[in-house]
Formats: sequence, C-alpha cells, structure tokens
Amino acid sequence: MTKVNLRRLMFLMAVTLVTATVLSSCNKDDEEDDTTLPPIGGYNNADEVGSADLVAYFPLNGDGKESKSGVTPENTQGVTYVTAMKGQGAKFTSGFMAYPQITALGTTMESMSISLWAKAYNNGGTDGHPSMFFSLTRENEWAGNINLMAETGWRTAASDTLVMKGLVVIKNGDGSANWQDIINAANPSPEDIANGHVAAPNTNGGKWAHYVITWEATTGLFKLYANGQKISNPVWESRGGGNALPLNFFTPTRVVLGAFEPNVTGTPDAWQQPLNGEMDEIRVWKKTLSAADINALYELEKAGR
Repeated sequence: MTKVNLRRLMFLMAVTLVTATVLSSCNKDDEEDDTTLPPIGGYNNADEVGSADLVAYFPLNGDGKESKSGVTPENTQGVTYVTAMKGQGAKFTSGFMAYPQITALGTTMESMSISLWAKAYNNGGTDGHPSMFFSLTRENEWAGNINLMAETGWRTAASDTLVMKGLVVIKNGDGSANWQDIINAANPSPEDIANGHVAAPNTNGGKWAHYVITWEATTGLFKLYANGQKISNPVWESRGGGNALPLNFFTPTRVVLGAFEPNVTGTPDAWQQPLNGEMDEIRVWKKTLSAADINALYELEKAGR
C-alpha cells in the first residue's frame, strides 16, 4: 500500500470514529427524557402534578388551544407568541383570548387551584389600571366566578413590587353574590404587623414569575403563591371564619385570558383594559394543591419539565 493510500485510509478511519462518537452522543441525549432525570417532589414532569384532577390546561405553545378539550379561542386581540418558560408563550399587547364555554369549567368546582406563569408590569399614574390574567367569567360582569389578576395600577411603572390578587364570586342560595379576595401585603404598617399581618413584597415586576391561587371548600381558606412559596397575608386567608364555603358558579361562564369580560363584549369601564404582558403554562384543577405540590410544579416548569 502506498503512503498516499495509507494516509487516506487513516483519515477515513478517523472521520468514521468521530462520526460514531457524535451519533452515540446525540442518541444518548435523545433518549434522556423526564423519566431519566431525578424526580422533583416525587414527579417526573409538571403534567403529573394533580393529574387526576386537572380540568384545563393552556400550554400557549404557539396557539391558544386548551389541550384537554381541544377548544380554541373564539375571539382574540393583540396576541402573538414568543419564547417563554416552556417553549412558547403568549404575549399580550392590549390583548386577550376569549373562549367558548369549556364543559369541564362550566360546572361548579367546590375547591380549585389555578397556576400560571406571567410577566407583568406596574402602570400606576394617570392611566393606572389592574391587569387580569385569568377569569372564569360571569355574563356581563367585570369580575368572574374565579379571577387571578394583579393590582398593577397601585404602583408606578418603575416599581418592581407586584400586588397579586385572587378573587372569587360565589353564588349564594338566594342568587346574590358573595365576594372573597386574597392579596399579598406588600408593605403592611407596624400596627398591621403587630396584628399578625405578614409582608410579602413580591418583587417580580417585569420578570417571569409563577403564580398560584387555591381555594379549599371545607375550610374556606384562600391562598396565593409566587415562585413556589406562599405570599398571601395569613390574616386574610380565612373566609367564613374557617367554616366550609364551597365555590358555586354563576352560569353561563367561559374563560377569558388577559382581559375582563366587558373588554370582550364591548362595554368596559375606563379602568378595565386588556393586558400588556406575557403568560405561559396555565392550569386549572378541581382540588386544592398542597404547598409541596405547588413548589414541585414551580421547580418542574422552571426546569422545562
């Protein structure tokens, strides 16, 4: 064999070895899925958390489809898709997505949990207004049966302190409305603190953050979480003195993401404005998630799992 042929053979062998190594590495990466990674809170991925009681899931991964029912928005305004916490998420520019009724969300859930990722901004000033993320609406009313929102009009745009709010409107036996809400106490006074209030500034303005609200029917407890930790003021969590207080919906109802019901029907007040911000990974359960499960969900979704 000539020297030229020998060199050519050695070159081809080297290329073959490198190619085999690369392919082996790629196959190994492809094979490494959630089940080969260490569990977080006993779960391999976010879909396993409360899976038996999950009634709605909006991945917002390039479209607005609710994945369990296959329902898509019937009215969309100012929504585009951007890189978010898991794949893509929805960017709202004075935008919203309004859905037709989803069967699993059209009947009463006595207890519930709602989670989502949001990037929200304060807008306080002459045009300050709240920001609605998720509303399970009541017909012709600004406040839905269940609402997850932020009081973004309370602080200037320069502030990174966000006051988050959970709000439920429960239908009483006589048809009247029972309003209950929960927020984080951003700056309680010394007197408030002496009376058991707990400060939780939630300095996540302009950042991606994971938010959860939970309602427990048997105790009337209403709680709020950010990035896996409870931030609701404990003084305000107990409703009805700790007695049973199950949710009861006004119907018909539907999901609106990023706006109040009047923004969709065309009759909003001046302070009811569609969202400027981003959202991703919206989930709804018909049960109260435990604090441990909420933290696991946050860590899993943060890890893209």
